[in-house]
Amino acid sequence: MNFKQLEAFQAIMLSGSTTGAAERMGLSQPAISRLLAQLEEDLALRLFVREKGRLSPTAEAHALLHDAQVLMDSAQCFRRHAEQLRLGGFKRRLLKVAVPSTLATTLMPVLAKRFMQAHPDVVLEVLSGSYNDTERALLSRDADIGLVRLPMEMQGLNTRVSLDSEAVCIMPRGHALEGLAEVSPTDLIDVSLILLGRQRQIRHDIDMAFRQRRVQPRVALEVHSISEACAHVAQGLGVSIVNALLARHCPYEAITSRPFRPRIAYQLGIATVNNAPASPLHDTFTRLLVEAMEAPSPAVA
Repeated sequence: MNFKQLEAFQAIMLSGSTTGAAERMGLSQPAISRLLAQLEEDLALRLFVREKGRLSPTAEAHALLHDAQVLMDSAQCFRRHAEQLRLGGFKRRLLKVAVPSTLATTLMPVLAKRFMQAHPDVVLEVLSGSYNDTERALLSRDADIGLVRLPMEMQGLNTRVSLDSEAVCIMPRGHALEGLAEVSPTDLIDVSLILLGRQRQIRHDIDMAFRQRRVQPRVALEVHSISEACAHVAQGLGVSIVNALLARHCPYEAITSRPFRPRIAYQLGIATVNNAPASPLHDTFTRLLVEAMEAPSPAVA
């Protein structure tokens, strides 16, 4: 059994035919059929039966699909890691960090500069995306350290440090709400809101706060990152309710913030995969990340 056979098996399962698998893999249809026949022979199992001119997966094929996907993902991870080491040349130490998209273009460049000045022999790779993306990257070893939302959704990860935060209302400077010590849903009646998408946890918490106060939010825009929310608020398109720890790193002098009440508490964490070996490099970067996250920002205050 080899990975080419597993790749063909996976492609047939996903496409539903040897022709579709051939297109996905860039091979001929007879080549796919040969790979499948070899895999069935090696496993001594029938994986597909032909019914009315179509291949139908057997119960055994369905049972093995997940295992095949895990093996293929591991192989891809191995290839990527080898490529990263090759590109690093003599700089054999590689540190892969995953952060939310909001921080990738704001906090991380400053933090990367500090880190790389102290560790010129280290190749630093920065990944960005959602919190779920970060958890998957840690589990697949695509990232060594990641900033995640707590509690985490996936098993197999360990929190090294936790950071407490809360929701704040961000607004353009000079907005009528700037005169308040804190902002509640009743203060936002008929105020244009720029909110994160409905699939996010913070949005569920915000919607609940409005329902409890019997206020119908006036949603003008839905966005998918805090950096987008900050950018739209800076243009005077409305106000937003976001995680304070991330909002403080939005680079816009034109916005300010006030605590949102009722209080919505959040925890972020710096995580690694379970049983990750001790690493002074990881410890140093974690310390710098915590310091940078908790440092006051002149932009959003």
